[in-house]
Amino acid sequence: MIMSGRLTPQTRHFKAFIKAFRQTNRPRSVSVSCQSDEYIRRFISENTEVVGEQSLTPEVKLRLFTPKCRFWRERPELWPFDDPYWAIYWPGGQALSRFLLDNPAVCRGKTVLDLGSGCGASAIAAKLSGAAHVVANDIDTVAAIATRMNCEVNGLEPPVCLTDNMIGSPLEGFDLILLGDMFYDEALATSLHSWLDLCIKTHGTRVLIGDPGRAQFEEHGIRRLLRQLAQFELPESVREENYGLTCSSVWCYRPEL
Repeated sequence: MIMSGRLTPQTRHFKAFIKAFRQTNRPRSVSVSCQSDEYIRRFISENTEVVGEQSLTPEVKLRLFTPKCRFWRERPELWPFDDPYWAIYWPGGQALSRFLLDNPAVCRGKTVLDLGSGCGASAIAAKLSGAAHVVANDIDTVAAIATRMNCEVNGLEPPVCLTDNMIGSPLEGFDLILLGDMFYDEALATSLHSWLDLCIKTHGTRVLIGDPGRAQFEEHGIRRLLRQLAQFELPESVREENYGLTCSSVWCYRPEL
């Protein structure tokens, strides 16, 4: 959906944490919807670290999960929210954000949707690149609050943050849709394929995808409809965190192919 004071989350350990989390029957004392934004912001502040180095975008600071944070080794059943994918700066999102920062004309003056926004890095990159309007969409309410906090860390006004599932909904008014690390599940990839195709054909929306070459992405039918725009070599620490993946790429969706 991540480090040592440098942006080195050791995602393997984090993925083990999430696996344990899912195997734990944890009663939730209070649902997220009943918790105040102030409580969630305080929790994020106390259980993440602001980091920025050792990623593809060292100029962007993010609140992420690091070895210095309590829940790096804490029992998963004590985590009070859903899986904290927002606390990781995934390699597809890193490539997408780097591409936007290197090519600001892609976003300048545009209305942009960052779908599955997670930590909000791509939304931040779009704002830094001069986008006229940015919407960050993630179904996790905590991710939306983390995105706002990350914008504040970077001295930016937060984007509009929506937590409804926008996949499959009619979209109008967006010039650009950004998807980083969204093709991790075959069923999700298939639903995205159909929806993105409709968005492009109906509204002429441009779609950019960031992915480090996961099997679910490379082997899916959508792959033949994409044109590679850029490839970035991942920093050594990010490679180690992601099972040896060495590069992450940005693709442009071209359904006419």
